[in-house]
Amino acid sequence: MFHKEGQKIILATFLVVGIGIVAAHFFIGLPWLKMTIQILLLVLLVMILQFFRNPMRRANKNFNEILAPVDGKVVVIEEVVEQEYFKDKRKQISIFMSPTNVHVTRYPASGTIKYSKYHPGKYLVAWHPKSSEENERTTIVIGTPKFGDILYRQIAGAMARRIVNYAEKGESVQQGEDAGFIKFGSRVDLFLPLDCEINVQLNQKVKGAVTCIATYINPNEKEEVTY
Repeated sequence: MFHKEGQKIILATFLVVGIGIVAAHFFIGLPWLKMTIQILLLVLLVMILQFFRNPMRRANKNFNEILAPVDGKVVVIEEVVEQEYFKDKRKQISIFMSPTNVHVTRYPASGTIKYSKYHPGKYLVAWHPKSSEENERTTIVIGTPKFGDILYRQIAGAMARRIVNYAEKGESVQQGEDAGFIKFGSRVDLFLPLDCEINVQLNQKVKGAVTCIATYINPNEKEEVTY
């Protein structure tokens, strides 16, 4: 299954590859050159298809857990001052997506969208320390029953030129559902309360809507709230 944000690009790529393969067959006389061009065109098609793939995942919805919003590798776990919305200290977990990762963004928790804002900006490489504040990005805050407000930020990288964000202020969202897409790039930052327990480590690979990033622990509550 492919993400709807890739439909136009996929159709255009099919068209270009098809025309290119036919043209190479009829107009290029050297067999080795003809074969090389046709193989490269097919490789391009496969790369586009794998980039826009959208595997179906059913999140094990749980108010006590924050799930990974994207596939990728954890590159930052630190305590920082979040400047845009909270303006206080939070735990930041950053996930870097390579071109081979699934680039669908999924809601990390269920709740109500309290803030959703797009920021134009630069296209620094996604692992650059200032990319979270200077690159093109969207900032989304979800009000959750257990963690309070949590924030995730989609960040464009050097290759990414379009961020798609479906979150609208005031709407209710469900953990694991499609929240957007980042075309050809980059990274997502999570900003969580200081008192939550982080369940991932640096350089760990995570899967969107599957990997538990953080857990809410209340010593006075014995049972998990699930639905």
